[in-house]
Amino acid sequence: MNEQLKQLHKIDERINYLLQIKDYTAWGNLDGFKSTCDRLKMTVYDHSVETLTGEIRKLDESITFLEERAEEQLTPMERVRIVRSAQRFSLKDILENVYEDYTELGGEGDANIDPAMICAKATIVRRIRNKPYTSTVMVIGQETGHGEEFRNGGSCKPEGNSKAKRYMKVAETEGIPIHFYIFTPGSYPVEEYPGAAQQIARNIYAMTKLRVPMISMISEGGSGGAEAIGLSDYRLMVTHGYYSVISPEGAAAIEGKIREGAKVPKELIEVCADRLRLTAFDNLKNGTIDRIIHEPPLGARRDDFNFFATLRSEMIRATDQVVLSTKSFRAFRTWEIGRKKGSAEEQELQVEVPWDLNRDEIRRLLAQRSKKYLNMALHGYTGAPGAGANLIHQTWSGVEKIYYTLRYDILKNHKRQVHKVIKDVSGEGSVMLRRITAPLNAVASFWSDKKGKKPAPRLIAPAGGSGENGRIVDPLELTDTYTSPLANEDRTVSCPNAAKYGCKDLWIPDLYGEFAGVCETCGHHFPLEHQWYLKNIFDPGSIRFFNGEITSGNPLGYTGFTERLEVSKKKTGRNSGNMTFHARINGIQIIVSMLYSDFRNGTVGSAEGEKFVQACMLAKRKKRPFLAYVHTTGGIRIQEGTLGVIQMPKCTMAVREYIDAGGLYIVVYDNNSYAGPVASFLGCSPYQFAIRSSRVGFAGPRVIRETTGVDIPPDYHSARNALKRGHIQGIWDRREFRRNLHKSLLTMGSPSLYYR
Repeated sequence: MNEQLKQLHKIDERINYLLQIKDYTAWGNLDGFKSTCDRLKMTVYDHSVETLTGEIRKLDESITFLEERAEEQLTPMERVRIVRSAQRFSLKDILENVYEDYTELGGEGDANIDPAMICAKATIVRRIRNKPYTSTVMVIGQETGHGEEFRNGGSCKPEGNSKAKRYMKVAETEGIPIHFYIFTPGSYPVEEYPGAAQQIARNIYAMTKLRVPMISMISEGGSGGAEAIGLSDYRLMVTHGYYSVISPEGAAAIEGKIREGAKVPKELIEVCADRLRLTAFDNLKNGTIDRIIHEPPLGARRDDFNFFATLRSEMIRATDQVVLSTKSFRAFRTWEIGRKKGSAEEQELQVEVPWDLNRDEIRRLLAQRSKKYLNMALHGYTGAPGAGANLIHQTWSGVEKIYYTLRYDILKNHKRQVHKVIKDVSGEGSVMLRRITAPLNAVASFWSDKKGKKPAPRLIAPAGGSGENGRIVDPLELTDTYTSPLANEDRTVSCPNAAKYGCKDLWIPDLYGEFAGVCETCGHHFPLEHQWYLKNIFDPGSIRFFNGEITSGNPLGYTGFTERLEVSKKKTGRNSGNMTFHARINGIQIIVSMLYSDFRNGTVGSAEGEKFVQACMLAKRKKRPFLAYVHTTGGIRIQEGTLGVIQMPKCTMAVREYIDAGGLYIVVYDNNSYAGPVASFLGCSPYQFAIRSSRVGFAGPRVIRETTGVDIPPDYHSARNALKRGHIQGIWDRREFRRNLHKSLLTMGSPSLYYR
């Protein structure tokens, strides 16, 4: 009877699993089968073995039929529920079954800086021609813990992502591959140092140039939490996993405009899960992953040992493939791996590929990684140039690169070296001349003092030119060529800080005119439209827009989104939410990327990301400073799914290329800046500033309350708190924006900039 009881418990687990997948709806008479199973467990000793065995067989056949039927009809939301099940395999299961041995680093169990993130040094044995080869890898990933509360469901805090980055660097130092396993619904939204957004940005920035092969496997990939360890050379995804810019519930709350605390309709959640295109097959089609690992029906569970064998084979194959792509001699081995990759065979590859890389191979690895990410999501927007125009553009870019390299990298460096030699020689000569002429100067000074002659005073002209009536003009004052339309209202407005600082009511024509939207008592900054910055910050007539033809699209066919895009285009007269242009600050030429609120609240999609990348590459080519001014950004555009979220590593890769080439990358936040962009290509800048009264963070107050259950104070995301936490380097007054930016251009950056 004990054997029959075990079988009943197993069937009960399968029924509960199906109930969870179907969200406990009345599907397939599951409730009836569960009642039958419970009755048999309670009366197991009241039946004969033959009778009980027959009942169990019937029940097993019925559940098997329902499992097959459920697998055939799986919806995207049901795949999400499979991933979230406590029966789902976890990283600890992988460590136990895929690798021969492992040592957990940085803590164990709940005695850990963040139990949701596991880092382990593991060994994996490859058998080649019946000879074992042991290789060491670094395993990093989120751990859900089969429902263990202290694991936080795989949602890592900033400390966990910091731990992951630390052991990435250890792997780089030791020259061993890194295997990432992604099991997270998203990152835990806390702003305390090191901060969720800033730490994710640091991780992505570091991964762009890690000098070791990186392989990732995605089971549950939720937005920024996934990207914190998701940038890799080869991305695998299991068939029942999901990878998305936002959870279906979050998307439904936004799309349905659900009030906080209200219940989101299940039907809307199902619809949004389908629209987000979050399944493995959707992501493979969109090019955000490289290969799918097949799971058993209804997903792999902790005791699916055949799946672990398959996973082991796939991780080895992917690592071999990445390493081989860097080798000079690889043709036959690449063919062999490709042949086995396309077959149904799961046996070990009989291919010998050493996983250590030399200097040239590392250079090729980094070049391939950069090309891979910079070319992602190119089909997510429209307006790309045709073949002929693209050829002309590439040719011109090549000519520009040669010209600016010759002018600034070669001739300027040569000139700098010549000047250095001249300075050294003149310095030595001046000391020698001073020693020789010192007695003569002393005699001349003696006779001059004796005759009572005084040297004529030296007049120093003040900086700036003369304006009307002889007034000195400061070239760094606001250009004052534009007044906000808000100044046309004839009324007063109260400052939000009136109760605290006793601010007087402000007359709107003065507030938005002479005062530039700043309270004269407390300095509170009222929001201004982006046109004010275009007209008043940069030199008059210096702005020249480019890449305006790149147009935001609806690559996923998200229902109703095309119409919303058309409304934004008509409202702004522009094709995307990112303006890129040439400009000057007191004569210094810069490249600017501006995310602005009027177009979809400054959210970033494929078009915005591509324009940012091209602007960054242009600044790199022309040796010019690059300014990212964030008038407002609401994060990644959810209607583009993972084509939007992939802009995080893509744009960060462009920033890393630019900074490594000696560029000066400055980020200035204004109004509200949240989520993915702040947690990637904006947050990785070494020079981040915020306009006073702006808000900067990872997640908004509502998301934090719903995720953590904590009510945050009103100033939680304020620029002042961001400065205290070390997320930004300074706070600027809007009226001093132009002056502060000019000062930054003169004092920051490397000598490779064109004007240095």
